[in-house]
Amino acid sequence: MKAMILAAGRGKRMMPLTETQPKPMLKINGKPLLEHHINNLRQAGVTDIVINLAWQGDKITEYFGNGSQFGVSITYSQEQAGGLETAGGIIQALPLLGEQFIVINGDVFTDYDVTSLKQLHLQAGEAHIVLVENPAHNPDGDFALSHLSPDSQKYTFSGISRYHADFFKGLSAGIRPLGPILRERLSEYQVSTELYLGQWDDIGTPARLDEINQRFAL
Repeated sequence: MKAMILAAGRGKRMMPLTETQPKPMLKINGKPLLEHHINNLRQAGVTDIVINLAWQGDKITEYFGNGSQFGVSITYSQEQAGGLETAGGIIQALPLLGEQFIVINGDVFTDYDVTSLKQLHLQAGEAHIVLVENPAHNPDGDFALSHLSPDSQKYTFSGISRYHADFFKGLSAGIRPLGPILRERLSEYQVSTELYLGQWDDIGTPARLDEINQRFAL
């Protein structure tokens, strides 16, 4: 099982912190966000990792190299300047990912254990996404837990998911966000969901980054 960590975004809301480095290289408790993800994946037995690059991607390759010093094997998917958005980045990297794979947003901080995603079985063309309780900055959520009740309570997409490669079949490469695709496929019963109640933070602003680091300082 391979995993892809999305790390190509520029992180404009994090300026000036991301002026000279990508957002996933910002540090939580002294380590880059990406390193936390890599460690969590390794502990779950996922050691074959793809990372997409765009803004300041050289900072990531310089730090992680081929991944061997972190106990993993890393392959990089270089994108055009400005990146390809989430779905576009995944589509470009499909030749590196195999039939089924895990995807994690590089700018979230979580203790979610992907072991359960490894054990999940998806049919061709299906996806599974992890939802979390709505943070203050996204009170209305993104997706309902059940496609049978699309108007019920909505929760926030965590940026953690698993896909069968055929989920992206027929979609051309290029700049393409993931949200509209998930919404469409949810209505077509091709996306399953789960709700995770453990630690999860979206590192979207400098204030949120400071808040999380303050927790570790206590």
